[in-house]
Amino acid sequence: MSNIVVSGYYGSKNAGDEAMLAAMIEVLSELDPQTNITVISANPPDTKRRHGVEAVSWLSLSEIWKALRASDLLVSGGGSLLQNVTSRRSLYYYMAIIVLAFLARRPVMLYAQGIGPIEGFWARTMMRLVGNGVRLITVRDHGSLAELADMGICRPKIVETADPVLAINPVSKDAGWQVLQWNGVTDGKPLVGISVREWKGWQRYKEAFAETADRIAVEFGADIVFLPMQYPEDVKTAETIASMMKQEAVILDGEFSTAELLSLVGNMDLLLSIRLHALIFAGVMGVPLVGVSYDPKIDRFLDSIGEAPAAKLATITADELMAEVRRKWEARETFREKNAALLKGLRKLSFQNAELAVEILRGLQPEKEAGGKNY
Repeated sequence: MSNIVVSGYYGSKNAGDEAMLAAMIEVLSELDPQTNITVISANPPDTKRRHGVEAVSWLSLSEIWKALRASDLLVSGGGSLLQNVTSRRSLYYYMAIIVLAFLARRPVMLYAQGIGPIEGFWARTMMRLVGNGVRLITVRDHGSLAELADMGICRPKIVETADPVLAINPVSKDAGWQVLQWNGVTDGKPLVGISVREWKGWQRYKEAFAETADRIAVEFGADIVFLPMQYPEDVKTAETIASMMKQEAVILDGEFSTAELLSLVGNMDLLLSIRLHALIFAGVMGVPLVGVSYDPKIDRFLDSIGEAPAAKLATITADELMAEVRRKWEARETFREKNAALLKGLRKLSFQNAELAVEILRGLQPEKEAGGKNY
């Protein structure tokens, strides 16, 4: 039996990160059913209940050290852990976990990471030292490759793959439709999903989303449904936007599992999103999507499927957002088929993350049988 410790932004009620973890567990378990996974989590009981794995507190150094000492591999990822734009402290935290693994003489894999932006001489220097000490790096986009090269990280094997969530299997739309019915949605009207987040206290983008939602409701006769990816923060932002609208909107005020969110997104005729993993959920479920960029990870994902953001969050207008919505709406089936073909290739790349992790574990088997490890 192999033991893996997973480090990431887990246990914080972020649907995108929980989906990444669910996908990682699903694929790793499929490749090696004997793998035992322990997650470093902000909420160990929730992680155990939600994912059926062992979990230790992200604040307990002793628990983390014990888990690392009992492990065969530290997996750091997936997601945008190694950046200091949204939080300066988190970069050092995730690097510190990697350094602990070094001290425990355990190999480290950076798993489907979205690298950067990393700003500042010392942060980039520390990242170069840490990055060059790991066993393997997989990144989810081409921009991350460029960021690694710019920092001088070149010693480990580096492979461009895709976001872990793209390996997850589509689900039935039934559970999502039931939730929508409970929230007053009836059959007969098209559904347009909107996934938003709070960002720097800005107001302008909320006004643009409100105006766009009103225009979609009137022009296409659609029901507007706000889908929360981070609970309850996204609900509050959705409520602010809905209060600016003239038309009625449905706000899903609840914490949903990965499967429930996939099912909900699958019921949409179009998804408009600031959130990366809402866009990825749309791709998995075959729903045409419109992305708005607030971070390079949005641009990088959209580029991977041959698209570009409809707007930048800092300069967004309802007119430019509506222009892209119309373009996608008028050719929904064409975009659905195009995205499905591209995402099929990305799914294979996403699966490769787990295959490479299992390769590391299999390479350690002779060392384990000999009674020791040699890193």
